[in-house]
Amino acid sequence: MLVLAALIAWPIGLLVWANGKVQHTAALSGAANTPGTTYLLTGSDSRADGGIAQDGTEGARTDTILLLHVPDSGPTALISLPRDTYVDIPGQGASKLNAAFAWGKAPLLVQTVEGLTGLTVDHYAEIGMAGVEQIVDAVGGVNLCHDVDVNDADSGMVWTAGCHDVDGVQALAFARMRKADPTGDVGRAERQRQLIGAVMGKVQPSQLLFRPGQQVSLIDAGTQALTVSDETGIVDMAKLALAFRTANSAEGITGTPPIASIDYRPGGNAGSTVLLDPDTAPAFWVAIRDGSLPPGPVGGMPGA
Repeated sequence: MLVLAALIAWPIGLLVWANGKVQHTAALSGAANTPGTTYLLTGSDSRADGGIAQDGTEGARTDTILLLHVPDSGPTALISLPRDTYVDIPGQGASKLNAAFAWGKAPLLVQTVEGLTGLTVDHYAEIGMAGVEQIVDAVGGVNLCHDVDVNDADSGMVWTAGCHDVDGVQALAFARMRKADPTGDVGRAERQRQLIGAVMGKVQPSQLLFRPGQQVSLIDAGTQALTVSDETGIVDMAKLALAFRTANSAEGITGTPPIASIDYRPGGNAGSTVLLDPDTAPAFWVAIRDGSLPPGPVGGMPGA
């Protein structure tokens, strides 16, 4: 009876403790709901690497912008939005997508993404770059693959072609590297999704059940690293994690929106931007919303 009581009490107590540690921020726009459940996930970084200065923006940046959509029926989709995507930013005009976060933090980024995709964001989650290190270390490291040698001073990624077991510091560099990749934001997005899949692969609920110490470490690392919208609780975060796992499975959709150019230069201070295909992107977002696309990879480099 004591063992049974402990088995019941432990997850309840863990849930209450975890819920109390979650950090919140005002993020959602209050726009009318669209079908399904849409999560906007970002990786924020206040350290300058030159990108924001070129845009004329200052402060925090987001190198990682992911849209995770669970339709009412059909495959779950995890779509990477290149940070340099050329978009209309409410009240600011056209610029790179990550400038929305620099200028107006989560609320302006949410509004911008909603305008781009036609999907209302139901939940927002932001992870600090240091949090990537903490979470990877909490799962005991991950195995990542990249098929070329890399020595990139900006991200700190030093890599010999092949697959390697890495810790949090190396995983963060893997996810941030862009300038040494000829495919730029597209290649970085692929590595970020690979890292997410590797972390999810290490977090098996059946294994965690008998590892209370790892449960506490993961929750502690995750809640310290994450900031979520006011309306989002620990149960919503659990649903988000399950949706991630589904999107990265054979039944899910992963990739980018249709891209027309990765070096679109509109003039002004924008510099080189990513231009989504104006002919096919609108229908793409409708199909993501409705769950009508078949499972598998989407988007990628123009013409690929």
